[in-house]
Amino acid sequence: MFRVPPTSQYDLNFTVLGFPVRVSPAFWLIMALFGLVSFRNPLLILIWVIVVFFSILIHEMGHGLVMRRFGQDSYLVLYGFGGLTVPTSSRWGGSASRTPVEQVIISLAGPFAGFLLAGLVVMSAIAAGGAVTINWLLFIIPVPSAIVPGGLIANAVVSMLLWVNIFWGLINLAPVIPLDGGHVSQSLFVLADPWDGPRKALWLSVIVGVVLAVCSYVFLGSIYMAFLFGILALQSYAIIQGRGWGF
Repeated sequence: MFRVPPTSQYDLNFTVLGFPVRVSPAFWLIMALFGLVSFRNPLLILIWVIVVFFSILIHEMGHGLVMRRFGQDSYLVLYGFGGLTVPTSSRWGGSASRTPVEQVIISLAGPFAGFLLAGLVVMSAIAAGGAVTINWLLFIIPVPSAIVPGGLIANAVVSMLLWVNIFWGLINLAPVIPLDGGHVSQSLFVLADPWDGPRKALWLSVIVGVVLAVCSYVFLGSIYMAFLFGILALQSYAIIQGRGWGF
């Protein structure tokens, strides 16, 4: 699921801030299907795909910029399951391995790049004379919405940007491998217990993944999120059992 997809002649390739970026055709298809589930207006579906593309690109660039700060180049891939920042060779020579603390910072950089973008969107909306509200689902899940000048399109763009970068960013911080939160917990466990830390991180991934899968289905009615967290929990359990599905 979370591996670099093979290249194809239909990939979109470009470079931004020195990062090679490859967008798989599956990315456009899956994100359009997500939009179709939520919206019936073709214009809103198109806006959704563009917002998700831009948001995931910012997220992966957050990882890549911090990775570059630690002396390692990378390239970015957007595909059906979101995005990947793929490290390449170290620019400073020697090993490209990272310390647990460096890995934590790199892992957090993606979600927090999205949070920063959301903050800029909120400030821009307020400066334009609009209003942003956050409702709380189950008291812990933020559901942002915005009313800004400019009509349907402006409101859709702002609301979608806030939703993707706040809600998806928080979901990505769950300690479930291979989400960013899973990499953070894995690094912290290794830092505290180099020998048994990886196994402990995997067990935490199994437990949290199962809990989130059940909550997603029961409280949110989201079959997709329930399936996602369920399969991630199963993958972590398979690795513990030595079947090594990998990510």
